[in-house]
Amino acid sequence: MFHPWHDVTPGEKLPHEFNALVEIPMGSSVKYELDKRTGLLRLDRVLYSAVYYPANYGFIPQTYAEDDDPLDVLVLCQEAVAPMTLVTARAIGLMTMVDTGKPDHKILAVAVGDPEFSSFHEAEELPPHRLNMLRRFFQDYKMLEGKEVAVEEIQSSDKALPIIEDALHRYSQHRRRGFH
Repeated sequence: MFHPWHDVTPGEKLPHEFNALVEIPMGSSVKYELDKRTGLLRLDRVLYSAVYYPANYGFIPQTYAEDDDPLDVLVLCQEAVAPMTLVTARAIGLMTMVDTGKPDHKILAVAVGDPEFSSFHEAEELPPHRLNMLRRFFQDYKMLEGKEVAVEEIQSSDKALPIIEDALHRYSQHRRRGFH
């Protein structure tokens, strides 16, 4: 059986450009998550707050982040992208959350094939309001669950690239030894 985490290449122009696999389309209040065992999308929950994902949300295949999941990516695009769609994306920044004591990095990226966003190379080029919306969503979306999340300031793409490389390397190590 084909597995989107293990059997999809992360891309040819790493770490600057990569394949992102969308789990949650922009505008959704439904939290889908890759079921690591089967490779299917699982309904994790419907968000408890009256909020929606401000960007297409997914992961970079063949990565393993510090939170023991594939590396998260937010793909800015003018359209909502269907779940399980591969998008060629370029890293423009990094947003780090601290969730249950562990760093939870989110690569901020643009869809290379979207003419509205493809010219952006750094997060700071985006309108400040868009960056505020991204941070605010992650600060608020678990509040009604009684969970507190700290979200650091959005950083530049040069901070994102080593995170991507580290997650690719960590995946390779775990793949050889087997995932738990």
